[in-house]
This record gives sequence, structure tokens and C-alpha cells, in this order.
Amino acid sequence: MPEQTAQNNANPFISVVVAALNEEEAIGHVIGSIPRDIANEIVVVDNGSTDRTAEVASAAGARVIHEPQRGYGRAYRAGLGAISPNSRIVVFLDGDGSDCPEMMSTLVQPIIEGTHDFVIGSRTRGRRERGSMNPHQVFAGYMVGFFLSLLYGVRSTDMGPFRAIRREALENLQLREETYGWPLEMQMKAARSGLRILEVPVDYRRRAGGESKIAGTVLGSIKAASRILFTLARIAVQRQ
Repeated sequence: MPEQTAQNNANPFISVVVAALNEEEAIGHVIGSIPRDIANEIVVVDNGSTDRTAEVASAAGARVIHEPQRGYGRAYRAGLGAISPNSRIVVFLDGDGSDCPEMMSTLVQPIIEGTHDFVIGSRTRGRRERGSMNPHQVFAGYMVGFFLSLLYGVRSTDMGPFRAIRREALENLQLREETYGWPLEMQMKAARSGLRILEVPVDYRRRAGGESKIAGTVLGSIKAASRILFTLARIAVQRQ
């Protein structure tokens, strides 16, 4: 039995959850780029797409679930509810092709080795393809980092979607944000809870197709910014 436990610790079950909304042009490549020697399962959450996102994802080998009520956090929460009970580490990434799943080992290895609980891929510290991030997105990452340092003494430069976390630690955070503030809620609650957090540089590309739901329009950017600010204020005043 001790040998079996050691094997489980060395090779934990890893679930990858991908949120997707009208990403039929990119989702097949995203699924195909996920290292199968790392990911034990891939769950794609179709968040009310009106195109062939679900069909393409399924054909690429992912298990697709549907969350018709749109919302960034809502989609990821639905994905978490669908992963295997054997899962020990959860990796999140977006379905637009901007993240680089090929770098997944960089995120999960510190958790496997037991040195960290939560690893965030920083786009601002990595190599960014020209045009992949707007200036206000970069600024928002550093602004949030300033407040995380001020409130919790945790260094951060980004709210990148590509991240990995121990499942048990994630469940203890009891996230409830349903929109664009979900990544920030995770980072703030993780810092406040004393999780061992690591930020690593990751590469970032322009989306593979379709239109960004956040940076693609002025209205989308305003909605995302207002929700992020609301989440920042809400979590900051909470005691626990």
C-alpha cells in the first residue's frame, strides 16, 4: 500500500478544463496541443456557443459538457463539477488558442513535487506575440499585482487564464464569482488562505480565430474591468 501511495503522488490524476464560447476555429488545435502524457482527462465547457465548438472539441478527443448560461466563472465552475473524482490537480486554459498548452509541465511540476499549491502562468513575464495583449490588459495585471502585494504580500504580474492548482486547495477556496472576476477571486483567496503560490513565465499568442469576448470590443472591456474591480473590492473587505 505505501508503494501505491508513492506512485499516486508521483503521477497524480490531472484534469484539464477548457472554457469555450464560439471557438470552433481554435478549439480543435487547443485540444490537440494538450500533452496527453500529462493530462488524464480534458473537459471542454461549451458556454452557450452558437457554432460548432462542441462538435469540434468532441472530435478532437475532449469530453464536452454544456453550460448554456454564459459567464466565465460559471463555465469553469461547471467544468469543475464534471471532472473525475480521481483528479488531484486541475489545469485551466482558454479555448481561443492564445495559451500554450505545450508549456503545461511548467505549471504542474511544482505541484507534483509538493513545493507549491497554485501555479499561475504570467503572460507579461513570458514571450508575447505582437498584438496578443492590449495595453490595458497588461496594465490591469500589474494593477492587480500591486493590490495583491499590498493586501497579502504576494507578488503577481498577471491574471492569466493558464493556471494549475491542487484540487483540494481549490475546493477549499469556495469560489463563487460567475463572470470575469473569477481568476482574480481565485488569486486573492489563495493568497489570503496562505497557499504556496508560484508565478511562472508562459508564452502567449494571438487568438487563433473568432473575436475576444473581453478585449474584442469596448463594451466587453468595460464590463470585464468593472467586474474585476467589483471582485477586488468584495474580496478585499471579506475577513475569510
